Amino acid sequence: MKRFVTMEKVIECRQARLSVLALLLILTVGNMDARIRKPAVAGQFYEANAAQLHKDLQTYFGKYAAVKGSRTIQAVIVPHAGYVFSAGVAASAFARIAPDADYEHIFLLGPSHHVYLDKASVAGGYDYYATPLGNLKVDTALCARLIEGCEAFCFDERAHRQEHSLEVQLPFLQYRLKRVPPIVPIVVATQSHERLRQIAKALKPYLNARNLFVVSSDFSHYPSYQDAKRVDALTADAILTGRTQDFIGQLAANERLGIDSLATSACGEAAIATLLMMTEGDDAIRIRHLEYRNSGDSPYGGRHRVVGYHSFAFSREAGFRLTDEDKAELKKIARESILATFTGKRYQPHGLSQTLRQRCGAFVSLHKHGLLRGCIGHFGEDYPLFEIVEKMAKAAAFEDPRFPKVSRQELPELDIEISVLTPMRRIHDLSEFILGRHGIYIRKGYHSGTYLPQVAEEVNWTKEEFVSHCSHDKAGLGWDGWKTAELYVYEAIVF
Repeated sequence: MKRFVTMEKVIECRQARLSVLALLLILTVGNMDARIRKPAVAGQFYEANAAQLHKDLQTYFGKYAAVKGSRTIQAVIVPHAGYVFSAGVAASAFARIAPDADYEHIFLLGPSHHVYLDKASVAGGYDYYATPLGNLKVDTALCARLIEGCEAFCFDERAHRQEHSLEVQLPFLQYRLKRVPPIVPIVVATQSHERLRQIAKALKPYLNARNLFVVSSDFSHYPSYQDAKRVDALTADAILTGRTQDFIGQLAANERLGIDSLATSACGEAAIATLLMMTEGDDAIRIRHLEYRNSGDSPYGGRHRVVGYHSFAFSREAGFRLTDEDKAELKKIARESILATFTGKRYQPHGLSQTLRQRCGAFVSLHKHGLLRGCIGHFGEDYPLFEIVEKMAKAAAFEDPRFPKVSRQELPELDIEISVLTPMRRIHDLSEFILGRHGIYIRKGYHSGTYLPQVAEEVNWTKEEFVSHCSHDKAGLGWDGWKTAELYVYEAIVF
């Protein structure tokens, strides 16, 4: 059967073609108008050819093929050197992120190698960041809100044009994630702690499960191979405490070590400090050290003057947490329990939260005019928390053999400090123990002993010395007894 095409059909087809051509023209003009930050170090720090770059990334990630990615990764700290030196370390962190993680934004924070602004430059002047693997959309509206809302932010193209610290992270994200959300590139071009606090305060509302923070930093610059391993280990331990002051203080201490040719312990100091300012005090954040190497481990690097590379993952995990209401109730239980003893009665709390009914240990310390007046604790997990605090408060007041019993007249003069010990977790390697954050509990047969986390603030021990002293002084197992004992870690919530 012959088919006939009507004039109306011809016109309809022509109109459709014109519509497609018009759309293509609009898209072309739109792309011509787009402000694209072109790659500055492709072909230098990493491969400029897309196919070869993809193949290189496949190799770097291949080592971590067995790693199960998580959707709870909140932030990573990764190096930004040439891929032949540091890409394996960077991949160890990006591999921790689930490929199908559905983030709303990715915030990139890195140091400025070219300009000092006494501010952080947010890349709101670009619509896209380009790499050989394609363009990544910049959330210009969010960039604008940050700049408008905080004087510590600005946009200065000089900070971005040749800066490699953020650029080299982008291909990792493009390779790892099925969908890369809009990015917020931030070059931190200040060392002012006041400025960093402003930046951290402005960014902290975005520190949640919906967003990922990528913090870019290399570590020791230009010491010898062995000196780099030494100083980089000290810096890593400081980061693992989660405390900004510990990190900054360790960098200053590293300078005083007199290590030959050590130019810096962390070129991304400001970016790392900003992240720690945001995460410090967040009980749900867990920091893990993943990999360490330095340029001397690469076949392309010597061992006389090296650069160090660490990777860390910050994850958000459900864990033991005390609300302000929980803390207030425990303080009330402690004081009222002591008071009730004078009347021969027992204080009966009501409306306790589920957390206060959880079984864990606690210490109660009494101070009078700043001096210790009694301290007793229970380390086991055989009583509910509210009951342990009641028992330990009365024991600190009336059973500490170092002090006379507390009188009723003294009670108004006493300050009560409570240290709640989170549930213990078995560890199998000392690398899982974070000095200053974790308490250690050592057990072997009938021998056991513990040091609270805050003991680390009173002594100048390495983590190995800390555990050895606990083994010898507390558990009675000798200096090396911990090596064949069961090790547990816990944290103390002190208030």
